[in-house]
Amino acid sequence: MEATADKKYTFRDFESDQEVRWCPGCDDYVILRSMQKALPEMGVKKEDVVFISGIGCSSRFPYYMDTFGMHGIHGRAPAIATGVKLANNDLSVWVITGDGDSMAIGGNHFIHVLRRNVDLNIVLFNNEIYGLTKGQFSPTSLVGQKTKSSPYGNTQPPFSPGELAIGAQARFFARIGGNTPKEMTQIFIDCHNFKGTSLVEVLQNCPIFNNGAFDQYTDKKVRADRQLFVEHGKPMIFGTNRDKGLILNGLKLEVVTIGENGITEEDILVHDAEEKDPTLHQMLVRMDYPMITGIIRRVKDLTFEERENAQREQVKKNSKFKKTSDLFYSGDVYQVI
Repeated sequence: MEATADKKYTFRDFESDQEVRWCPGCDDYVILRSMQKALPEMGVKKEDVVFISGIGCSSRFPYYMDTFGMHGIHGRAPAIATGVKLANNDLSVWVITGDGDSMAIGGNHFIHVLRRNVDLNIVLFNNEIYGLTKGQFSPTSLVGQKTKSSPYGNTQPPFSPGELAIGAQARFFARIGGNTPKEMTQIFIDCHNFKGTSLVEVLQNCPIFNNGAFDQYTDKKVRADRQLFVEHGKPMIFGTNRDKGLILNGLKLEVVTIGENGITEEDILVHDAEEKDPTLHQMLVRMDYPMITGIIRRVKDLTFEERENAQREQVKKNSKFKKTSDLFYSGDVYQVI
């Protein structure tokens, strides 16, 4: 991919002429603007950017970006995006999806694109509800949650997108609140710079059908005490006074207070996003207090394209057939007179 674009873009270069039609107060607006601000920092030509979506509120995204794109069918965006990337490896390919689109009808496509490690980027809008079809429970809806399709309370345990992703061998997983545009913009840039499949879960508020789903973590009044934004190589410290942190107590992560019971900053775990063993990363994505945000996992590995290309070259190298006629005349030949 080109290291630099021919011109210096601004976020306005990525605004389409389409009217943005999400509900007032929806975090989708924040995600859209964060992406438009991130793209000029990626150094990629506008004509080399492609957004592929499935079905849902999030999937209107390609219409609002002045780039190439495609509004696909429900759950199939990863398959379409894989085809786009393999057809032209120079493209910066983005999958825009929701929790219902990716983890219900698109569940198999979702886990297998992560497993294969195709060099593309996925932004998962998680609002724990089906919004476009008016408020049915989704695969991430909580047990007991009352919705249009579960008026007495949802009885199905939810998926954790991060837990599912890491279990599917995701090499890059990040999570971010839908009301933190500065951090989100930087994470999108980091996604682009990562070689392989990158996945970002955005805790996206749906003000109409599931308002306040993540307020206990993302509300500005509690965010510092309820979220831990991790950074590679830095101690996992959080809190309004920056006096809380994580330690490993046996096989569990434990929240401690620095200055109490002899705990010092040196005792706090240092985040290692690049550790290949996913055990600690799984523990981090499962935590309720604090909610872990930031880049949780970022592990270098061969991409799907690199493995396929290496195999192709090895087969060509070892093959006695160099052209089609070599194959045609390689065995017994019959001449028809």
